[in-house]
Amino acid sequence: MNGDWLLRGRDGRLTVYLPSGEAVLCRAERGPGGPWEDAPRTVGGTQKLHPGAAVGQGADRYAHLAAWRPTVPGESGLVHTTHFRPLLAPLDWVPIGHPDKKGDRTGPPAVAVDGPGRGYVFVRNAGGGVSLRNQKVKGGWGGWLDLGGQEIEERLAPVAAESGRVELYACAPGAILHWHQEGDGKKPVRAAEVEAAVRPGTLRALATSAEHTTVFFTDDSGDVCAWRPGEKPVPLLAAAGPGPVSAVRCVIEGHDCTVLAQRSASGRVAFAAYPTEQESAGAWWTESGPQLPSDALVAVALDEHEELVAASLSPSTGTLLLTRRKDEPGLALEAWREI
Repeated sequence: MNGDWLLRGRDGRLTVYLPSGEAVLCRAERGPGGPWEDAPRTVGGTQKLHPGAAVGQGADRYAHLAAWRPTVPGESGLVHTTHFRPLLAPLDWVPIGHPDKKGDRTGPPAVAVDGPGRGYVFVRNAGGGVSLRNQKVKGGWGGWLDLGGQEIEERLAPVAAESGRVELYACAPGAILHWHQEGDGKKPVRAAEVEAAVRPGTLRALATSAEHTTVFFTDDSGDVCAWRPGEKPVPLLAAAGPGPVSAVRCVIEGHDCTVLAQRSASGRVAFAAYPTEQESAGAWWTESGPQLPSDALVAVALDEHEELVAASLSPSTGTLLLTRRKDEPGLALEAWREI
């Protein structure tokens, strides 16, 4: 999944979204804190999908998902659905077209949700730039918008700022590009870029204050770095492993902290925390849990008590593990358990 596949619904229940062959599955807590549903459910009906779905969540805690579906031989189109509450069935997939009108897949979609709850689906187009289709202020969907850019890497990192306006980060050769909205519902405009040698597939964006969003990435030297537009990228710590980090803000002992999680080179999940937007304070990894398969994914979120919860998923085995923060000082975690 592209995006935060571990989410808390507006009723406090956690949901995980899982890739499964030609479908996306969801599985939710029966009540806040568990237990979980015995088996996952299919999202969006019987529509067959290509791998690589995306998920995003708004301030209303509704989940929006987008994916490619096969249409005619050699061609595909994008579809979208909304999941309002964890124990309700998501809506059926709705076709939203192709950024180039027709053709095959051009890159994995990415999803953000603005303050009023409208979905934004970003995808690289056939020309190597970025295209966007979003829900309109008065309902329905607007047309496809070309946001520009050249030689954009496939994986995009959208984020909703605390203002509710949507921003987008993307990589081009030797640079990170940034788009933002200048008003509610407005077309995002290219705002800034910075020179950076980014490992493909490692961008992860997070709203970190009322004024800023921060994008995390791994550079060619192997460091996890943080960048906020208008500043210079800051190396934070050496990457624990090869994939992207998952990130969330939470309060730890009264301090606003950013927590990063990543599957480490040893196969375990590594966590690091530091005061939000204070990268100069430094951070270091602490490993947790059992060794995981090489394809394991890691996600972090906040539970119904605003405490850290983390999950790992191995698509090859289907094993889903979960841990929560203990009621102890620091970032102490419970034993990982399979759900």
